[in-house]
Amino acid sequence: MTLTVTPLKNIGAEVSGFDITQPLSEAVEQELRDLWYEYGILLFRGQTITPENQIEFSRIFGPLELHPLKVKTSDEYPELFVLENGTDKDNYMLARYNGEPIVGRLDWHMDLHYTARPNHGAVLTAVQVPSSEGLTGFGDLAMAWDALDEETRALLEKLEVAYSFSMQRKHMRYVNLEGYQPGENLPRKPSDIGFPDFADAVYPAVVTHPVSGRKVLEIVEQFLDRVITPQKFGLSNDESIELLERLVAHTRKPEFHYFHQWQEGDMILWDNWRIMHCATGTPPGVRRVINRTTIMGEVTLGRVLDGE
Repeated sequence: MTLTVTPLKNIGAEVSGFDITQPLSEAVEQELRDLWYEYGILLFRGQTITPENQIEFSRIFGPLELHPLKVKTSDEYPELFVLENGTDKDNYMLARYNGEPIVGRLDWHMDLHYTARPNHGAVLTAVQVPSSEGLTGFGDLAMAWDALDEETRALLEKLEVAYSFSMQRKHMRYVNLEGYQPGENLPRKPSDIGFPDFADAVYPAVVTHPVSGRKVLEIVEQFLDRVITPQKFGLSNDESIELLERLVAHTRKPEFHYFHQWQEGDMILWDNWRIMHCATGTPPGVRRVINRTTIMGEVTLGRVLDGE
């Protein structure tokens, strides 16, 4: 099997010459791992995907873990997490944005970031998707770090930032709330969906990727709460808030992003230690089914805040 790599717009790469139904040599598996770390996001099109071969493919990149939101886990394949729009459960994922009802929209985030031990990566496969809408966006935080000026990078090397889990988007400090109106049936506290009440997680503002060694800007808008003890580093609380606002705006720059319009047979692998992602959502009643497998994070990148 000979792989051909074509860079995507801005970030990531499409891999052609790959067939998930065929056995892979150790050399091809290593090539795929190397490409994963090089590009952060890999897109494979035209695949004949089953739950079994998605799970097998995902294990090339590490052991799998079960998603904590067990209500969306497949009974037959516990490693598989099913993301589904267009059902009678749409009302539990619905909110209005500038008056338009949208199901399943998600802000920029890194999975399990609120635990201090985010998963290493994930694989998404398109089972049933609309011809428009329902995009998944990806953002490269290593590129975002590289684009910062030296003075900002020197400051961030000293800082830690806290993430505070919340079920209600209106309580998140750094997401864009303009035109947002929560739906009546959205969960209001973690226990509503079987989650624990997570303690705050703290990360260095810049993290060194455990495998590639690249510096990664550890600033993601969802759940971002505050700089830890900014006064120790010559910042007032106001200055630390303004710094986070500036950094969030920086991560939103289009040159760090790739938005994928799904087609059936598409498969995307990304490195969750480097890449943030988001979902644009769909109008109510629009059918969209994406299967996901989660690659375990075997390294603790942050720490749980206990008593501070």
